Amino acid sequence: MKIESIHAEFGARISGADLSQPLSDRDFEQIDLAANRYSFLLFEDQQMNDGAHLDFTRRFGQLEEEHVSYYSQGKITYIGLVGNVDVEGNKTTPRRNKSARGNEMWHSDSSFREIPAMYSILSAYEVPDEAGETEFASARAAYRRLDQRTRELIEDRVGIHDYIYSRTKMGEDAVNQSQRTYMHPVRQRLVRQNPVTGERNVFVGSHVKQIEGMPDAEAKALIRRLIDEVTRPESVYRHRWRVGDLVIWDNRCILHRGCGYDEQKYRRRMHQTRVRGSMPSIAEPLD
Repeated sequence: MKIESIHAEFGARISGADLSQPLSDRDFEQIDLAANRYSFLLFEDQQMNDGAHLDFTRRFGQLEEEHVSYYSQGKITYIGLVGNVDVEGNKTTPRRNKSARGNEMWHSDSSFREIPAMYSILSAYEVPDEAGETEFASARAAYRRLDQRTRELIEDRVGIHDYIYSRTKMGEDAVNQSQRTYMHPVRQRLVRQNPVTGERNVFVGSHVKQIEGMPDAEAKALIRRLIDEVTRPESVYRHRWRVGDLVIWDNRCILHRGCGYDEQKYRRRMHQTRVRGSMPSIAEPLD
């Protein structure tokens, strides 16, 4: 395999790996180490299917349930649909698309779960002829840029992450009653540390509504400041999708967002899996 950096702060393109086939332990170890080091990996021209996608995901750890079906219908599935095409291949309804537009805010997948996701793995099957990109930015690189006073301020702080809070920014009907009933706010560390590399990062995003022990106005200003630091224009990698692309990103230290596209004109169909984290972030020690 060949590994090439794709951004000055994070990310790599890996060639010479066929993810639709079982990987040797040695090849997988290289990919696993690269994921920890680069936080974002791009594999091009992959001939994937859901079975191969799930098998590859399981190499990293326990599968995470797709949350929309799980909290809305009590249905457990491990393949999430990203875009505007349903499992039968039909265009989705406007309400579903309104909820999905919440993904156009900077966020970390599943930070609203007590045990947040580690990796997201997204495979592209149909992409728009224009737009529909996804942007990524490193919260690890942002932490390195923080002044010492800010690092000390956030070191032991706890953020409150709430799916309902973030999604209802799109409209009250962007979530249903089942989601309101079962999806509760959770506590997450404001600073996390990669257990392999030892590097720290801020842990923020659109799901964060409060910081424990901090007045709301002060907390919202700090959250906004930290997100802005992560996502400053020169620190963002904007990925233009092609059919066959598969990307992995580390939700512990990467923020991402969709960029939008003409949903009436184009179809966009991607399949996503997630790897569950190992523990609640609140229990993770900082060295």
